[in-house]
Amino acid sequence: MPAAQRAAAATGGFTYLWLLIAIAIMGIALAAIGEVASTEAKREREAELLFAGNQIAGAIVAYRASSPGTPQYPQKLEDLLADNRYPNVRRYLRRVYPDPMTGRPDWVLVRGPGGGIVGVHSQATARPLKTANFPPEYESFAGATSYTEWRFIPAADGAPTKPPAPGSPGAQPGKAGQATATGAAPTPFGASPGAPPTPFSASPGAPPTPSSASPGAPPTPFSTSPAASGAAK
Repeated sequence: MPAAQRAAAATGGFTYLWLLIAIAIMGIALAAIGEVASTEAKREREAELLFAGNQIAGAIVAYRASSPGTPQYPQKLEDLLADNRYPNVRRYLRRVYPDPMTGRPDWVLVRGPGGGIVGVHSQATARPLKTANFPPEYESFAGATSYTEWRFIPAADGAPTKPPAPGSPGAQPGKAGQATATGAAPTPFGASPGAPPTPFSASPGAPPTPSSASPGAPPTPFSTSPAASGAAK
């Protein structure tokens, strides 16, 4: 083989080798970018989960505090959209938010002794990225190993009740849309039954508009917009 042909072959071999190296580097870079994007998307879903769970918990508080006579809990989440216990329909929740971790409104319903809904939690079993720096109302979420431990159950001190210990009746996993036993129903956020928070607008033809905050209204530690995910990181 002439020297010129040998030189051309050697040059072509090195070019092919560098091309393979470049493709490998690009693949590693794209994988790293994809991992970062996936992590950021999961953080955003966690912020949305905290927002949606807090909204539902607050609506449960308002529903109970507005009970005529004996305090009552809703039997289904749709009761929070339209409280038919009054001649003029009252609304405590704009809509039944989907669980951001599953993309569906398939919350696990936590029921009290009377069968009413006292709280909700996700049925997603993945490990959360956020494990600390929760607001006081949700400090029991710290160190959770599953989203099922993020239980939005209002309690007397303004914080959700802590997840039950393994092996207790309340620790038994529930199915989507079914009840999970909890024992005694918690007192929501210390709301005074004599001073119920004002619900959403009672006009059926108009979109619900949140009323001004009242002393009995539940705290909202997270931004009222799910887009403000930075506060949940």
